[in-house]
Amino acid sequence: MSMRKRTSELFLGTASAALLALMTASTVLADQPDEAEVGVDADEEDAIVIGGSIPMTGVFAFAGLQFNDGIRDFVRWANEEKGGVNGRKFRYVGQDTGYDADQSVGVFRRITSREDVDFYFGDSTAFSQSINSALNRRDILMTGASFASELNNPEQYPLQFLLGPDYTEQVGILLNYIAEEDPGARVALVHSDTEFGRDPIRASEEMAEELGLEHVETIVTPAGASDISSAALELRRARPDYTIFHGYILSPIPDFIQRARQMGMDTRFMGTIYTMDQGIIDEMGDAGDGFMGVMPYRYYYDEEAPDTEVFGAIHEMHDEYRATTYTQGWLAGMLLMQIAQATLDAGDELTGTNMRKALDSLEDIDTGGIIGVPVTFRGNSIPVGRIYRADAEEGRMVPVSDWIDLDETD
Repeated sequence: MSMRKRTSELFLGTASAALLALMTASTVLADQPDEAEVGVDADEEDAIVIGGSIPMTGVFAFAGLQFNDGIRDFVRWANEEKGGVNGRKFRYVGQDTGYDADQSVGVFRRITSREDVDFYFGDSTAFSQSINSALNRRDILMTGASFASELNNPEQYPLQFLLGPDYTEQVGILLNYIAEEDPGARVALVHSDTEFGRDPIRASEEMAEELGLEHVETIVTPAGASDISSAALELRRARPDYTIFHGYILSPIPDFIQRARQMGMDTRFMGTIYTMDQGIIDEMGDAGDGFMGVMPYRYYYDEEAPDTEVFGAIHEMHDEYRATTYTQGWLAGMLLMQIAQATLDAGDELTGTNMRKALDSLEDIDTGGIIGVPVTFRGNSIPVGRIYRADAEEGRMVPVSDWIDLDETD
């Protein structure tokens, strides 16, 4: 299977026509260039250079434009307010990939051939898999958009890390919440028939049983399925108390919820990170009210947000909602800043290997309020998240749990 086909399988099939139209409109309105540069000039000595394969156009542009803006705003803030790291300021160079893995690799090669890159941001699981050997060869540390469970393996992916819990851990956080709130509850899993969708399923089925929950059904649908009649009937026969979706952005989740309500089902619906942004919930319409899910970051409008370092800065820059993918770009920068600080304080150069050593040494990391508790990497991930519920009356996601750290639930 080509990298291009694998990339399409991961997300392209999961977006509905309505969401595609929304993404296209937002991309056009943003009028973004296919290359972004911010921070100190290319000839600045000792700059800390962040490269990025960023999907500014294409099916994942709704997230890519936000990644790009988040990293750019972080670099401006870090240079102006923090003076960089030990006087070394940041430079960011990102180029559009169109969410195509072959193009992402080409962007990586172009940027690393002309820039002395210290850190990289990737746009997809397929890119993370395909570029791994090049990262190891060039000794560059990378993070990015993917939360694939496969990447949470320091032996196979020593110079990569995730910006939160992997997909298996995300479902695990949901299951731990359910087990705490409703011991012995009946749980169904619904996923797309894609690599993205299948990722956490087997481990999640086992975890549900270990937590004393009753796993009653796993339902598979084509990505972006337009007819889920038979799947909805399967769900009704299973009679779950909770239904967890994974491997979708939007469609067919609203259809499932509407059919369940029409059939008088009493089940609570949940999702993972890429279903949980406010913009996606808004696209669900009435079906979105009460939808729950896991989010590793605070939302722009969280009550505590303005009092935190990062969101205080974001609120000064922007007086309107910023997506969780924008926050994800900031988190990449905040983690890099602390990793670079620890590396330089140890007297080491900013190589991928040295920065990985520094990352492994960090404990109780302060993310500037992006994540509501101090965090520590476990493997390549941060197994922490919070459960939020969509409140149509308030027009926002509201927290319904404390921050859940899987390390503390074992």
